[in-house]
Amino acid sequence: MVRIAGETLHLHFLGTAGALPSPQRNPSCILIRRGSDTLLFDCGEGTQQQMMRARTGFTVNAVFITHWHADHFLGVFGLVETLAFMGRTDPLPIYGPSWVGEFVDLVQKVSRHTRGFSVTAHSLEHGSVVPFNGYTVRAFSTHHGIPGLGYVMEEDERPGRFNREQAVALGVPPGPLFGRLQRGEAVRIVRDGVETEIRPADVLGEPRPGRKVVYTGDTRPLQHHPGITAMLRDADILIHDATFDDQESDRAREVLHSTAGEAGEAAVALNARMLALMHISSRYTSTVNHIRDAKRQYEGDVILPADLAVLEIPYRSD
Repeated sequence: MVRIAGETLHLHFLGTAGALPSPQRNPSCILIRRGSDTLLFDCGEGTQQQMMRARTGFTVNAVFITHWHADHFLGVFGLVETLAFMGRTDPLPIYGPSWVGEFVDLVQKVSRHTRGFSVTAHSLEHGSVVPFNGYTVRAFSTHHGIPGLGYVMEEDERPGRFNREQAVALGVPPGPLFGRLQRGEAVRIVRDGVETEIRPADVLGEPRPGRKVVYTGDTRPLQHHPGITAMLRDADILIHDATFDDQESDRAREVLHSTAGEAGEAAVALNARMLALMHISSRYTSTVNHIRDAKRQYEGDVILPADLAVLEIPYRSD
């Protein structure tokens, strides 16, 4: 893999099971690490043990819950206790749909250990944006029968490519000034006896998109909802509910989940660069049909991660 300068972006699939865990799969949790930031998306039962197995550490900046079904939040209780024992002092923000305040109140009530940090509740709705340093997390509505949200983690635009030849032609000497221009700073040089300002726009190409990760949580397919699809398009990876294979399509509609084939259709409609199938029902001992069903619809890369799988998302080469 070619590494381009910038923050690394890794996805740790800590829990990939459906509502019931299995010996191979824990309840839902995806840990996203960008540079030194660590975010948890859902926090199913046993998440802290999965973090230990994956050796991710426990420096968690925020937790995002998709909805209030127990397989997506039970791990918060143990995680908070462990963070307290470890001496955490920074607040732990928990983001989620309506009822997040009541949930955090419950976390506070059942916690017996004296904590040196606060747990704070942040209610989100469709279109809510949570800013971080260099990226945002945006919430979108899902279709699962109760208030629910999916999340888009998207980096800020990157500067365009640096045109070294143009910089030299403008009189910028190679060295530190090149770096300042690439960071978006204007510089001043003396050219033909006249002090001249060189702007980043003079030597940089068009801005390039940052990386984009979409996590749907539990949902029926969303690509037919115009108010949602624009937010989800062109992701580097779409992590989509694929609780069932296509043979259980009636059951998927009944319980408001998606099949692997429907996840593939969503990846096509949303122009995703990669598809990850998530929330696999414990009824399946083999996932061959899931991959087959998704690939019938979507010609891009399809993965069905095992628990503790790690995926690095590179910058686009354009």
